[in-house]
Order: sequence, then C-alpha cells, then structure tokens
Amino acid sequence: MKRYNVCVVGIGAVGTEMVRVLRKRRFPVNHLTILARSERIETIDGETYPVKAANSEAFDGIDFAFFAGTEGAKGASQTLGWEAVRRGAIVIDNGDDFRMDPRVPLVIPEINAEALRGHQGFIANPNCSTIIALMALAPLHRAARLLRFRAATYQAVSGTGAPAIRELESQVRAWAAGEPLPKPEQYPHPIAFNVLPQIGSVKDESGETTEEAKMRRETHKILGDASIRVCATCVRVPVFNGHSEALFAEFEKPISPEGARAILRQAPGVVVEDEVSKSVYPMPIRASGREEVLVGRIRCDPSADNALALFVSGDNIWKGAALNAVQIAEALIRN
Repeated sequence: MKRYNVCVVGIGAVGTEMVRVLRKRRFPVNHLTILARSERIETIDGETYPVKAANSEAFDGIDFAFFAGTEGAKGASQTLGWEAVRRGAIVIDNGDDFRMDPRVPLVIPEINAEALRGHQGFIANPNCSTIIALMALAPLHRAARLLRFRAATYQAVSGTGAPAIRELESQVRAWAAGEPLPKPEQYPHPIAFNVLPQIGSVKDESGETTEEAKMRRETHKILGDASIRVCATCVRVPVFNGHSEALFAEFEKPISPEGARAILRQAPGVVVEDEVSKSVYPMPIRASGREEVLVGRIRCDPSADNALALFVSGDNIWKGAALNAVQIAEALIRN
C-alpha cells in the first residue's frame, strides 16, 4: 500500500482529534508533521509529537495537509492553504474561509463524494452543524426531494475550541463550590447552566447569524439545489462535546416515518435510535466519540404537507470536523 506524507496544521481541539482519527483509522501515513504558530512538544494519548512552526517551506514533500482551524478561526488556511497546494499538497480545510469558493469542493463523502472529481488541490470541510443535519436529510432528499427545512441547533462548546471547553468547566466548578462564576471570555455571557441563541455575528439587517447563514448556503452547495429553503436558529448549550439539532423537513413526495427509518437504516454513517417509549433517542452524550450521526424522534410534522420532524446528534469534532476531513482523504486515495 502506498503511504503518504501528512501534516496537520493546528493542534487545538480539532487538530488533536485529527491525529487521533488518522491513527484510529490506520490512515497510510509515511510521516506525520504537525505545524502550529510556534515550536513545542505536544503529548497525545501518551505519545509525544514535535510541533514545528508553520511556514511555506514546511509543505514541501507533503501529500495531504489537514488544516484544523476551529470554526470561525482565521489565518492559517488563508495564509498558507494555496501555497501548500502550489507545493504539491492536497489541502483539506476545516475552516470556513473557502467553503463557498467556486474553485473548492465542499464535501461530505457519504453524500457528495463525486464533487471531488477534478478538484484543484483544495477541498473544504462543511460546517459541523451542516454535516450533522445533512447526514440525516440527504438520504431522505434522494428519496423524496427536500423542499424546505428548519433547524434549531444545540451546539456544544467544543465547537468553539479548547478554551471554551475550559471556560465551561471553570464555570461549573465555581458554581459547585458556591463561588461567583468567572468572567466569560469565549462567550458574551456565562455558558454554564445557560443557552446562548447566538453563534457567529450578524452581518446584515436580516438578523441571521453567520452560523445560520452557513447552514443555508452550504446545504445548497452540497446538495446542488439552491431552491431548498432553509431557516436555522443556532444555539450554544452547556454541553462539552456533541451537537444536536431539531429538524423539520418538508418534501416534494410523501414520506412516512417508517419509510424514513428504513432509508436511514441503510444510509452510511447513520445510526437510527428511535424508540421513544423506551427513552431511546439521540443525545450528545451518546454521540460523543462515535463516528456515526444518530437520528431519532422521527415523526410526522402535522404543520405542513409531506413533512417530518427529526432529532439528530453527532460528534462535532469527529464527524463534524476531524473525521470528515480524513474521510475526504480516504475517498481521494480510493479514487
């Protein structure tokens, strides 16, 4: 088997999981390089890794470059992404800088791997909440054509990065000790025992945040259908890891809950957990650390024709980021 020189750019929450996923899935790595702002040693699961300072020359001889930028983080792929391509690497970018660039395929391998054909060396990971929603909706779209969906998301703090995980933990510890909550730094308000109905900034008079706009725009690009109407309200919740979403989907053709379950049971990367009478349904605590997206609470939505309501949970750092990126590379190797 051919083996590849691989680098991971950034070694925060997502970059660390990229290293773990590469190892777990036995990706054919010849040599692994980790790049970040400064040189240091990082320890992951008891194994030490030298971290080199990121610069253009570091991409010489690299086959796959995974840019691990946490959602919304700027800098690395903007500065070095296309330079890495020019030096011969295939870039797979977790950041949002180039997702809507017409040169760049936006790929969920189980859904639109065909978009990789003719790539120009730079491929983008979709937003974590978009991936988790479309893992459930795309198989149903193929069967009954999705016309519209609404989403209310429940997004874990790991989506903001390692500092946000520490912030939630410190606030919980302070509350448990009867102490005042530390001043929030990652969010505008305390996240412990709270929900924040804002992820991203508001760019225009619509009131839609950047996170909500991503779900609409990325859905159109991934499914190749700009006529699908999408409305999302994205909410940060005091969960360490694992995004969940309540989805309300309308279709061109009738589709029953039983039919939807049958379709989703056959969908790669999806696990149906849907026995509400036995309290079996998707939860972030069950999705965290799993490769699959969990789908349940599948039922008719009586407020619209040909409509279903669903609830999904997925590991936003795995399938929503690190795992999806590695799966893209695996798809490229296969083809």
